[in-house]
Amino acid sequence: MKRILITGAAGFLGSHLCDRFIKEGYFVIGMDNLITGDLKNIEHLFKLENFEFYHHDITKFVHVPGDLDYILHFASPASPIDYLKIPIQTLKVGSLGTHNLLGLARVKKARILIASTSEVYGDPLVHPQTEEYYGNVNTIGPRGVYDEAKRFQESITMAYHTFHGVETRIVRIFNTYGPRMRLNDGRVIPAFIGQALRGEDLTIFGDGMQTRSFCYVDDQVEGIYRLLHSDYVYPVNIGNPDEITIKDFAEEIIKLTGTNQKVVYHPLPINDPLQRQPDTTKAKELLGWEAKVSRAEGMKITYEYFKSLSPEELAKEEHKDFSSYIK
Repeated sequence: MKRILITGAAGFLGSHLCDRFIKEGYFVIGMDNLITGDLKNIEHLFKLENFEFYHHDITKFVHVPGDLDYILHFASPASPIDYLKIPIQTLKVGSLGTHNLLGLARVKKARILIASTSEVYGDPLVHPQTEEYYGNVNTIGPRGVYDEAKRFQESITMAYHTFHGVETRIVRIFNTYGPRMRLNDGRVIPAFIGQALRGEDLTIFGDGMQTRSFCYVDDQVEGIYRLLHSDYVYPVNIGNPDEITIKDFAEEIIKLTGTNQKVVYHPLPINDPLQRQPDTTKAKELLGWEAKVSRAEGMKITYEYFKSLSPEELAKEEHKDFSSYIK
């Protein structure tokens, strides 16, 4: 049985990856410090013989007993609300955490895939974004803690590949959505759906003409799975190129939820990207992958998930208290 370590296992994407690799017959070792993750996302796995969980912070030395075939590095705050509140922890998990896991991969002779992001492109001057585009990032802006952590992560990963011969893979993830997303984490889908379910006005930052491209989680997981098992070492965009303006998306949410909220406008946050659309040519050519789930289909499933939350969960204004982590 192949053994795989998945960091950030209790998070939105990490938990879905745990499910997929369990389904594929792997022995899955989940690791998370639960700073943004939630055990309820993986509690259904605890009864399985081929799953174990380590409550651990990967910015500290990482030890996993026994053989290890693969590592998926998905530990990191990934929403603006999170990384603006815990900027240093965000930088540390992308730098120290990645360094620790690359060291582990080297010792165990394991293949490691790291989760990068479309945010490495910053507020892009090229559209759609290809993997060859170097990006337009403000290193000292408020979002720089996440963007630069991921850019450094890519650099050290390639250094370990070229200098130490570690088998590495890099996925650049574009906006992904689906069940287990956290409400109120600053991302547009849970924000809009949460507001609609609570009967609040939908909040758009800026004029609403900025674009995003939303990929359903099952498609994202399939792309990651194929990339891990490919022989390609350079970054690959995985995302759905179906682009939409935030203004039009708000209208879709109002229609989906059957609510009658107003849309209200607030100033655009500093360095918020105005366009986001992946060029997925490489994923098609190298992996035979493309997004299959339409936004209408994926949003329907996601809405049903949020509707299933308790009134107490829906009413929470803050879903994470980071006070114990801020020193």
